[in-house]
Amino acid sequence: MSDRALLQSHPQPAELQAQAAELLGRLEGRALKMKERLAIPLQEMPSQDPALRCANMNEVALGYSEEQVRVEAMRCLQCKNPTCIAGCPVRINIPAFIDAAARSEYAESLAIIKESSLLPAICGRVCPQESQCQLVCTVGRSLSSVDKAVSIGRIERYVADWEMAHGERHVPAVKPETGKRVAVIGSGPASITAAADVRKEGHAVTMFEAFHKPGGVMIYGIPEFRLPKAIVQREIDTLAAMGVEIRTNFLIGRTRTLKGLLERDDYDAVFIGSGAGLPKFMHVPGENLVGVFSANEYLTRANLMKAYDNLRAATPIYESHRVAVIGGGNVAMDSARMAKRLGAEEVTIVYRRTEAEMPARIEEIRHAKEEGIAFHLLENPTQILGGKDGRVHGMTLLHYSLGEPDDSGRRRPVPIPGSESTLEVDTVIVAIGNESNPLIGKTTPELLLDSHGHVVTDEEGKTSMEGVYAGGDIVLGSATVILAMGEGRRAAAAINRMLSGPRAAEPTP
Repeated sequence: MSDRALLQSHPQPAELQAQAAELLGRLEGRALKMKERLAIPLQEMPSQDPALRCANMNEVALGYSEEQVRVEAMRCLQCKNPTCIAGCPVRINIPAFIDAAARSEYAESLAIIKESSLLPAICGRVCPQESQCQLVCTVGRSLSSVDKAVSIGRIERYVADWEMAHGERHVPAVKPETGKRVAVIGSGPASITAAADVRKEGHAVTMFEAFHKPGGVMIYGIPEFRLPKAIVQREIDTLAAMGVEIRTNFLIGRTRTLKGLLERDDYDAVFIGSGAGLPKFMHVPGENLVGVFSANEYLTRANLMKAYDNLRAATPIYESHRVAVIGGGNVAMDSARMAKRLGAEEVTIVYRRTEAEMPARIEEIRHAKEEGIAFHLLENPTQILGGKDGRVHGMTLLHYSLGEPDDSGRRRPVPIPGSESTLEVDTVIVAIGNESNPLIGKTTPELLLDSHGHVVTDEEGKTSMEGVYAGGDIVLGSATVILAMGEGRRAAAAINRMLSGPRAAEPTP
């Protein structure tokens, strides 16, 4: 579908709600058979009009209406062997929470979700359900398309938003104090999950965050138009309500070393969830020109430091007119769409494979196209061009074809000799991935790292140091929110098992 057709076909929220209400009237109160459930059309997500949203930072996806969420929930077959649960990294009982939503029992639905996840409002917005729980959904398989699977994430989002709309807050119960103390490094999804699970068992938890605001990548990386920061703050507030102490502006490796937490501060265990915040670059000529940014810096200025709000924030941001974003993941889409909102007239995604190989979510690619982002596929920069002023003036792009699959399973980009072309731009944003910040590793020689700087752990998240566990991007490299949460949950379970046993005897002098 062309960009123009995408704009013309954009559904209006009132229209979607009316269609769902009419359908709900025909379905409600009936014992639906499998064939009837499969015939229910997938409910589209209402969203802001593309022509309007590029000029604001409000959330693009508006969320289901109650009629829509109930109709979508009725599409679930309530399988006896729910493969969707196995596809969820934190093992939410998906059929149970969907069944409760179909019955309008939203408090019950939320309680089921929160048995496994503290972050439903976040996961319902940013997790790639199409490559996890929805990928193995029986409905999608029956209809031969993952695009037709039950919209598990959208239902989860509605249930979480219902709680907020009703002014309620579910704070997990905490067992009696044990006297044990656990330090959690970082405050992203892996750390939030680990902190909550450890705190539930009655252990004292202190969370250490290097930035001035907690939330990790959800605060500094994911834009407001995709994940409102008030939602992230709400989850942080839930941790505080559980009794988790949160200390900001505290950089492990500088303010205190990892060994210092264990030996000087006498913590019984440490969880490292500091993420992967060190950007990768292309290492091509011209990458040091004025106007070249890592996606990390660009998004941190815009999100955490609110550079988009120039009436209230004094954060400097580069004035761009023609922007090229290098990469094909969600971070590339976020950077391109942010550049559009910051005033760029032309924004282009440059990616060395085709759209089929892009790791970004299908929804994010569609939203970018709706917003007028151009896509230069099967191309990659060989040089960034500058003038006497030391600023970016353009890029030399080499064209590619696709060869045999590489280790990732995607077809390998093969350069086409002599196929260079020039793209005129004044800003380049590099969004080709991140590595782990080396600070903790450099200040803790006892901590075993792999060749990429990731912390090495066993199947329980335990590192080479006694009492130290790790999870999330610091172990996996750049991953998703829900995968990081799964890592935090696994490590927290191991920490709780360790702390529930007798404390090891002190060595004799």
